[in-house]
Amino acid sequence: MIILFIKLILAHFIGDFLLQPQKWVTHKESKKHKSKYLYYHILVHFAALLVVLQFNFEYWLAFVSIILSHYIIDLIKLRLKTKSNGRLLFGLDQLAHLIVIAIIVSIYQPYELNINSLYNPKFLLFITALLGVTVVSSIIMKTVISKWYFKENNSNLSLENAGAFIGILERLFVFALIITQHWEGIGFIIAAKSVLRFSDLSKAKDRKLTEYILIGTLLSFGLAVIFGVTYEYVLSLIQ
Repeated sequence: MIILFIKLILAHFIGDFLLQPQKWVTHKESKKHKSKYLYYHILVHFAALLVVLQFNFEYWLAFVSIILSHYIIDLIKLRLKTKSNGRLLFGLDQLAHLIVIAIIVSIYQPYELNINSLYNPKFLLFITALLGVTVVSSIIMKTVISKWYFKENNSNLSLENAGAFIGILERLFVFALIITQHWEGIGFIIAAKSVLRFSDLSKAKDRKLTEYILIGTLLSFGLAVIFGVTYEYVLSLIQ
């Protein structure tokens, strides 16, 4: 099952990303179903499937289903796409392709799903730690540093909610490094963030801003370390 799934995902990556030039995408968005590149794109997908599945026509249903569904999904996306919904449609488009692939795999090699596995203590611990390092940590940080709320002078030049997303990503990286026993990598993340922030702080020459950013950074990394170490400790107890 895993091998077939990997092969179909590989074919999808080759057809949808590796061998689809931006020129094709632009032309498809402009001409919709009349674009010749839409059909070139489908042919590339077909060729990728043939190669990856080693010309094994026992998978004829996979060939037909994936190619036909890919054409329909792409056509719907082209019809619905506007300037404001591009990212949403991209996500839904990829999700739809993955669902089709998952269905095809289940037809050839049925899944053996056990709902009880979702209640496995290790899985529940991992999900709890992920929520702690992302959502819970964000709320804790917002609550703690609200006492020193500081609005940067160049905040109008910043991306909306960029700080929150950066914080979540950095904590996820720190958490991943801890549970994979690569503590040294945390130093590189701190160094990278320090370099990126140095120019802003040197230009601002504002002690309050420097202190505010330092508090936020240390709190963010501290929470990630706490959740990571706690996860490792609890995991050792249930193994």
